[in-house]
Amino acid sequence: MSEQVPGFSTLAIHAGAAPDPTTGACITPIYQTASYAFKDIEEAAQLFGLEKFGNIYGRLTNPTQGVLEERVAALEGGVAALAVSSGHAAQFIVFHTLLQPGDEFIASRKLYGGSINQFGNSFKSFGWKVVWADPDDIDSFEKAVSPRTKAIFIESIANPGGIISDIEAIAKVARRAGVPLIVDNTMASPYLCRPIEHGANIVVHSATKFLGGHGNSLGGIIVDAGTFDWTRDGRYPLLSEPRPEYNGLVFNKNFGNFAFAVACRALGLRDLGPCISPFNAFMILTGIETLPLRMQKHVENALAVAEFLSDHPKVAWVSYAGLKGDRYHTLQQKYAPKGAGAVFTFGLRGGYEAGVTLVKSVQLFTHLANIGDTRSLLIHPASTTHKQLNDSQKVAAGAGPDVVRLSVGIEDAADIIADLAQALDRID
Repeated sequence: MSEQVPGFSTLAIHAGAAPDPTTGACITPIYQTASYAFKDIEEAAQLFGLEKFGNIYGRLTNPTQGVLEERVAALEGGVAALAVSSGHAAQFIVFHTLLQPGDEFIASRKLYGGSINQFGNSFKSFGWKVVWADPDDIDSFEKAVSPRTKAIFIESIANPGGIISDIEAIAKVARRAGVPLIVDNTMASPYLCRPIEHGANIVVHSATKFLGGHGNSLGGIIVDAGTFDWTRDGRYPLLSEPRPEYNGLVFNKNFGNFAFAVACRALGLRDLGPCISPFNAFMILTGIETLPLRMQKHVENALAVAEFLSDHPKVAWVSYAGLKGDRYHTLQQKYAPKGAGAVFTFGLRGGYEAGVTLVKSVQLFTHLANIGDTRSLLIHPASTTHKQLNDSQKVAAGAGPDVVRLSVGIEDAADIIADLAQALDRID
């Protein structure tokens, strides 16, 4: 056996996978089944009691899903992972495992609009309170900490503005507060940024985006870094106290450094049910095999497009950390040195109406509410993804009326630029 440590591209193809033991199939099969037969009564009892790992029911585990989980955990440098039905489901399961009614968590106010709505509105039904902090002001995270704080949440590269969070500095705030740092790494993917290396304790993804990469499947991923002590101060009872539904089992005691991932599955996924379909797990696995190739092309194209737009007379500003003059360029060089991602925003001098004209005029770009596709995508956040926010919230989230968001695809850069050029020419 070679002692060579596998590189990223090798892991993207091989991690978690092996030929099917029954058929010899090289590609991980789609295990399209709702449930699984037990060998005997003793095995069934062990599985239901979490004394043995294995397949019970499709809401909890699936062999196709299992390969996806192992692969993303390996790419992120975590100890275990859980795949679920969407990125929002991943966030929900994480906070369900961490929070009790009356608890608080701190979140960057520069987030995907759907997350802002989920945190600020839907989570109220569970008695969970979000306290917003400014990613450009690390002290705002420190000041937001209270005795009720149970977690800090940020995005490595923020959607839609493309700003780079200072993960290491915010991780220090989390450690001083004695709470885990959760990082949404959707926009960067582990190819560009590995938050665990900078102090993150939990990483989440919308696997719908760059991991899958083809706009054809929904999925979410939770990665457990295995670096947080869940026993401290009794602040996380689902992990540190005996669980009556498992005959007094204590997750942290029984499962050690991957206790969080197990608890997310055995408590959250079991009872709340947002499982990923085997087919979607298969599609995302297939997409991950080309992740490094796609991401490199994405960032090369995105930089070329950003440079074109920054010199265009009808463009007021471009927010892309890959540009040398961008305020986040230094942080990008630290956390995502291979590139600043493929999603960024720019502002049109003509404001809202100019944005509408641009959207109507593009031909190669597709107008839709997604990112991370092989195709170049475009949207006007103020009227779509961030529409549920008021004007001040839109501006704070980087989605003001003049803002257009691009997700630059892997077509030829010259064709992408030509399409934007002709559309900009149609703006009065």
